[in-house]
Order: sequence, then C-alpha cells, then structure tokens
Amino acid sequence: MTFTEQFLQESVAIIGQLDAATIEATAKGLAAVRDGGGRLFILGVGGSAGHAGHAVNDFRKLCGFEAYAPTDNVSELTARVNDEGWDTCFSEWLKGSRLRKGDGVLVFSVGGGNREKNVSVNLVKSLELAKEVGASVFGIVGRDGGFTKQAANACVIIPTASSDRITPHTEGMCAVVWHLLVSHPVLQRSATKWESVK
Repeated sequence: MTFTEQFLQESVAIIGQLDAATIEATAKGLAAVRDGGGRLFILGVGGSAGHAGHAVNDFRKLCGFEAYAPTDNVSELTARVNDEGWDTCFSEWLKGSRLRKGDGVLVFSVGGGNREKNVSVNLVKSLELAKEVGASVFGIVGRDGGFTKQAANACVIIPTASSDRITPHTEGMCAVVWHLLVSHPVLQRSATKWESVK
C-alpha cells in the first residue's frame, strides 16, 4: 500500500467514527447562540488559527453570525503575547471583547489544551473565562479532547487513526466538520456562490 492509499484509508476510517449526534448537538447549540443574539469567538493555534479565520468568514457570511477570531488581528495578538504572555493572550482578548453570557466560544485544537502538561494553556484560560461568564463552549478537537472536552457544552472528538498522524488528520477533519456546520440547515442562511452558477 502506498502512503497516499494509507492516508486516505485512515481518513475514511475517521469519518466513519465521527459522532454524528455530537455534531448535531454542536450545530443546534451554535444556532441557539446566534438566534439568542450572541456572538461567536473562534480560537485556534497554528494551523487551527488559519482554520479560525476561514471559519469566521463562513459563519458570518453563510450563517449570519457576528463572529471573530483573535488571530485575525496580528497587531493586538502579538502585543498581548509580548506584554502579557502567551498563556493569557486569548483570554485577555476575550475580556477586551466583553465576552458575556449568551456568547459562544468555538475551539479548534489538536489536543484541546492541558494545563498540567503546559500545552495550549491559552485555550484553557479562555475556556475558564467562558465558563465564568456563562458563555457556551464548543470544540472540534483531537486526541482525548483535553480541557476543551471537559468545559464544552458540545465537543466533537476527531478519532485517532494513526499515532503518527494525529495532527494532520485532526486539522484536516476539523475543516470537514466546520464546513458541515456552516452548511447545516439549522445554521446556514445564505447560499454559497458556486452552487448558484449555472
């Protein structure tokens, strides 16, 4: 078997193991945030930061959300990291955005954050703030879900098909799941462009 065949087989296996009920719960939870007038804040680091910016576009344009990602403002993010530290760069940004009850926080992450292992503590602190103010928490994460799974109202776990490829599969499937979400009938309000081109 070639590497390409193996990677694709792993991807198919992961899709087959995704928990559809949790994805449905995430869609309905996000719709409740939007329909209640809440804003959506999408958090991600590394490749997941790129996903966050792309997802903000789709949640705003296709689903009618007021949505933001701290990584879309490089000047503020780097100032906060430089002046206040990495661990609080997202939570302080959320405080500056006046995160409140009724808002939603959506996390894209390979591991979901883990304070004890000192991995993605900025996600942990952000979710602690979200719970403190009564915001809803959602996640699309890999491995065991980490702190995101513990804190979330609904959390989609991307199963591990290969211990050598946790990151690429999690990040790839994250895009599959959030594209599913912005296409879901309880969320999507506007049509995508290419589907209307004859």
